[in-house]
Amino acid sequence: MLADGAPAWLVTCYRDVRQVLTDPRFTRDDLRAVGVDGADAEVIGNPESIFNLDGTDHRRLRVTVQRAFTPRAVETWRPWVAETVQHAVDALVAAGPPADLVAGFTQPVPFAVTSRLMGLGGPGGADEADVHRWTEAFLAAGGRGDGTAAELAEFTAFAADLIARRRRERGEDLVGRLVRTADEDGGIPESRLVCGLLASGNDSASGSLGNALVYLLGERRDSWPSLADPGTAERATERLLHFIPLGDDETTTRRAVEPVELGGRVIPVDAVVAVSINSANRDRAVFPDGLDDDLGAPLAAPTLAFSAGPHHCLGAWRVRLEMREALQRLTTALPGLRLARPAEPVTWLLGRTTRSPERLPVTWR
Repeated sequence: MLADGAPAWLVTCYRDVRQVLTDPRFTRDDLRAVGVDGADAEVIGNPESIFNLDGTDHRRLRVTVQRAFTPRAVETWRPWVAETVQHAVDALVAAGPPADLVAGFTQPVPFAVTSRLMGLGGPGGADEADVHRWTEAFLAAGGRGDGTAAELAEFTAFAADLIARRRRERGEDLVGRLVRTADEDGGIPESRLVCGLLASGNDSASGSLGNALVYLLGERRDSWPSLADPGTAERATERLLHFIPLGDDETTTRRAVEPVELGGRVIPVDAVVAVSINSANRDRAVFPDGLDDDLGAPLAAPTLAFSAGPHHCLGAWRVRLEMREALQRLTTALPGLRLARPAEPVTWLLGRTTRSPERLPVTWR
């Protein structure tokens, strides 16, 4: 039974979860038609967003941006992403301890990447505070008050102006390329796509990095120096993203469009399945060692942390790149980094589609 009372089949093992996520006989389209309300968040719950479409409409939306986010395309960003991360590390070191890693590192780095990627700086642009407010509004999981509605309206106006400027200026940033592709394809709602990219890109990168640092500095402090090695940092990034959930959502839902055999049972047409990606990523039959094993060990199978199939997260390779650069460069500069108040419980940012630390006080002397 789902939170809204709708009945559902629960799917938890890795093999079955991967099948549901990749099998076209399971869809996110029209979940409301079978009584599943879904989340209230603007990005996740909007039935017309890229997250809740399948078939032709979904393919058209994804094709518009997918070429910009392939592993090869994202790898071309490495030099300036590395430069951006190093600038944040240098600023942190120059300011001296104690410091809050959230305010001083995990939030500014993704914003700086997004700002360059989407060309948000300059006249008529947006600053970090703007992006943070808009992200909160789009990813808030509760009811929408007047404040949230005002933030959404503000961003809608900003996005419309940004798109109009990119049409006039034909910039080479991501928004400019999105606008050109959308115009060539015809009828693509690029403003909605820009909204989703802006919100999910910042929040996912910031939250994933913050969660990883909570674990590394709180439970794996002895492994911290090893992350100065680029190869170890890359493999550790994959393990951390795989085993540490970004959000508190227990399941993601799909609807069967025809009868499907799954795990030895037949799922009837129009039945809702609730898949637990977190359980699948901890399936002992596939990942027997768990998170506490060697951080530098490769995963036994591809992670489902970014989903799989047609709804595989577009920003997955961006998050990977930012985290591995951040961990490797932060460790190199601050091998003695540690929690300033290790006995105090972590205060979490909740009530959203993601969960991450609100503050992370650290020192290194």
